[in-house]
Amino acid sequence: MLAPVTSTAKPGTNGKEIDVIRSVVLDVGETLLDDTREFNAWADWVGVPRHTLSALIGIVVAQGRDNAEAFQYIRPGFDQGAEVQRREEAGLGEQIEESDLYPDVRARGVWTGVVGNQTTRAAGLLRALDLPVDSIATSGEWGVAKPDPGFFKRVIDFAPGNAAEIVYVGDHRDYDVKAAHAAGLRPVLIRRGPWGRLWADDPVVRDCASWVVDSLAEFPDLVRPPVS
Repeated sequence: MLAPVTSTAKPGTNGKEIDVIRSVVLDVGETLLDDTREFNAWADWVGVPRHTLSALIGIVVAQGRDNAEAFQYIRPGFDQGAEVQRREEAGLGEQIEESDLYPDVRARGVWTGVVGNQTTRAAGLLRALDLPVDSIATSGEWGVAKPDPGFFKRVIDFAPGNAAEIVYVGDHRDYDVKAAHAAGLRPVLIRRGPWGRLWADDPVVRDCASWVVDSLAEFPDLVRPPVS
């Protein structure tokens, strides 16, 4: 296990300081991965223009709803779990390759994990990439998904340190920042993808997030080795 690090507040964030960070846990979609490929694949699967699905997802998320509800406007009664299975049976299941990674994915200098609302299949695809992280898990493997408090209890068991020593990085106000804060973790909102940009200046984010960052590359500036 790597040694814990201490934080320094950085201009452009909300200025909150964290005394000790023992681990950083990254969300997957729009934190580690650019979701464009998967959104496009879903639009093609349900037979609508790609911009139509993107717009519908944006609308339901802006209303504080689950993005999966967008499919109900396309196919009422849409069962996403069943459709995931059908895609896989058709040879069109989820794909994750190095080209889907954001370019700032790199070693953090502190224990780093990856956990998000992803399928069991996605977990295997992520592990196959040999990412510069210490451990990977998904909600599909755990049987509990964000924003359920049980998900963040699993995160606390998964990562070194107690809750206040674990940073959780994601792009979603409610699923990542608000829910992680409620569990006692230190949330960081990353300002990219549609949700991160939408909520970067949201009052809930200002109240709950320890930092707001534009890139994972900012972490070397935000955390530093403890001074002896």
